[in-house]
Amino acid sequence: MMGAAREVTAECLCIGDELLIGQTINTNAAWMGQELGLSGIRTILTRVVGDDKEVILEALRTARADIVLITGGIGPTKDDITKRTLCAFFGTRLVRDAAAEARVVSLFTRMGRRADEVKEADLAQAFLPEGCLALPNELGTASGMWFERDGRVYVSMPGVPYEMQGIMRGSVLPKLREMFKPPTIVHKTINTAGMGETQLAEHLEAWENGLAREGIRLAYLPSPALVKLRLSTYAGADRAEAVERVERQVKFLHGLIPELIYGEGEQVLEEVIGTRLRELGQTLALAESCTGGYLSHLITSVPGSSAYYIGGVVSYANAVKMEELGIPSDMLELNGAVSGPVAERMAEGVRKALRSDWAVATTGVAGPDGGTAEKPVGTVWIAVAGPNGVTSSKGVFLGTRDLVIRRSAIAAMNMLRKQLPKP
Repeated sequence: MMGAAREVTAECLCIGDELLIGQTINTNAAWMGQELGLSGIRTILTRVVGDDKEVILEALRTARADIVLITGGIGPTKDDITKRTLCAFFGTRLVRDAAAEARVVSLFTRMGRRADEVKEADLAQAFLPEGCLALPNELGTASGMWFERDGRVYVSMPGVPYEMQGIMRGSVLPKLREMFKPPTIVHKTINTAGMGETQLAEHLEAWENGLAREGIRLAYLPSPALVKLRLSTYAGADRAEAVERVERQVKFLHGLIPELIYGEGEQVLEEVIGTRLRELGQTLALAESCTGGYLSHLITSVPGSSAYYIGGVVSYANAVKMEELGIPSDMLELNGAVSGPVAERMAEGVRKALRSDWAVATTGVAGPDGGTAEKPVGTVWIAVAGPNGVTSSKGVFLGTRDLVIRRSAIAAMNMLRKQLPKP
């Protein structure tokens, strides 16, 4: 059941004018929140501030979590003011750290420079607030900095995502777990496609209501055309018992929505499809109109996809549909390019032309123009042709052009997934 261990909290302070004006997307906060949660630490606040000393100081003074993670503003240029601001906050000064300087020089010598060619601006990265614990950065010149005051931990790290992540994984998270001993949390994520978040929540309401009695929390994590279901519980002293408790509910969930679940954890549809095609020893071809090659991009993003993906035809123009896929002109005139019959002939045509076991076709109105009363923007027909014939389905996908294309591609992969023979 849910443990009684003291909750450990964190807040993220992301520094940089580029974040405030939207020039750079703040992916750091999302990544840190996820990793902290997996370590049993709850993020209670994220703040984004500019490169302004007084604003940064105010954010530091008003922090109330056990842990304050700071990113950005520790580079070698004049607009990077975080180190000096931290000195003001902790009442200290910048001093040269010999180990940090050695790491800076080593980084540049590995890149082919001589030690005497390292610039002063880069060597300045070795000056850190006196009294902090320097955290090594194996991927850049800016060291992380660990401070403690009144039982609270402050950690300053580079804003470059891969550098911050390296310091978090290598130093910060292990030290936080050792220091605070947060309760262990067991997570399990189930990936679904084919039903929206609201409808899915209504369908699962009775099951969800019973999870509290098991000490399990459920989170809905929607994205275009997909919904992830994350089950979480505190493990307490018996992790195996908590894992068994979560797995029991996952098994029950598979019985409730078997057709909607396509995978777990970080699995994506294109990976699931590829794995199954490889197991079957079968091949796939694509005929795309409204998705314009995006579906092919997703399929080929999986390493080893050449084992099952033969190729495709992007038949954007009707002439290509007729000449390359064998669609009769009278069918196009009678039904229009965005129709079930045309989608089915596209799938059959590319399957025959490329001699594949399976074929998927998409044709639709991605927008923002081109819609009609009968076929509004977002109308998409998808067809799947396989050893047992061809089927088609119509969807109406909301959103921008990019979202219509993405939702169409996901729906097409999901339709193929459901028709492939089960293991």
